Amino acid sequence: MVDHLANTEINSQRIAAVENCFGASGQPLALPGRVLLGEGILTKECRKKPKPRVFFLFNDILVYGSIIINKRKYNSQHIIPLEDVTLETLPDTLQMKNRWMIKTSKKSFVVSAASLTERKEWISHLEECIKHLLVKTGRQPCREHAAPWIPDKATDICMRCTQTKFSTLTRRHHCRKCGFVVCADCSRQRFLMPRLSPKPLRVCNLCYRQLLAEEKKEAEADQRPTEPIRSAVQGYEPSSGDDSDKSDDEKAEQWPADTDFYTSQVSWSSFHS
Repeated sequence: MVDHLANTEINSQRIAAVENCFGASGQPLALPGRVLLGEGILTKECRKKPKPRVFFLFNDILVYGSIIINKRKYNSQHIIPLEDVTLETLPDTLQMKNRWMIKTSKKSFVVSAASLTERKEWISHLEECIKHLLVKTGRQPCREHAAPWIPDKATDICMRCTQTKFSTLTRRHHCRKCGFVVCADCSRQRFLMPRLSPKPLRVCNLCYRQLLAEEKKEAEADQRPTEPIRSAVQGYEPSSGDDSDKSDDEKAEQWPADTDFYTSQVSWSSFHS
């Protein structure tokens, strides 16, 4: 189907429609050989609460964004190269069913579908695209993945010291290495993890010690001295919020009150049978 649709007018029109929905806030998506295979609305487990996100599957990338007006306006566009993606099926919880994790080297997160059939279709399409892309590029599957952030509501106390209780004044933070919800005292250190960011990121005390030990071990193996990157970057305080969740609560009132984002009304689009 990819070869059949690659240079068709309908494929170009559908990609242009997606670009138009993201507007100036999104990146251009049209490239030679790129095909839009399907789209749908999935529930993404965000830091504060699960939220609907629109997803577009291309033959080489996965694109998702926040919904302002369904099929008319989206923002907070994220583009994930498929060769960097690994999938993991997850068990149901009381709050969410039909879950799976999308793991990449820079960011990992959990999504859920409206039905088991829809989840199977998503995973099947994703795995097929990933397989063909890896064969085409000759790359090996990604082995290192960013830790998914544990949702804020999963715990009322720091997951490291287990003593600090979170409140309006005592805020939650996330370790960028393990994804745990931690207090400020348990996450005062910063460490440079180039795979995730060009700037030092907040890490919990345990991960900081582990990262230092790994750095020292690598330096000894290379027989070269090294200086650990600690909290020397003054004034740098990375946000503990999910970048895809910014101002979502402010935008929520713009959604139609009767919109049900958790049904399977937006199904896979094959475009050509």
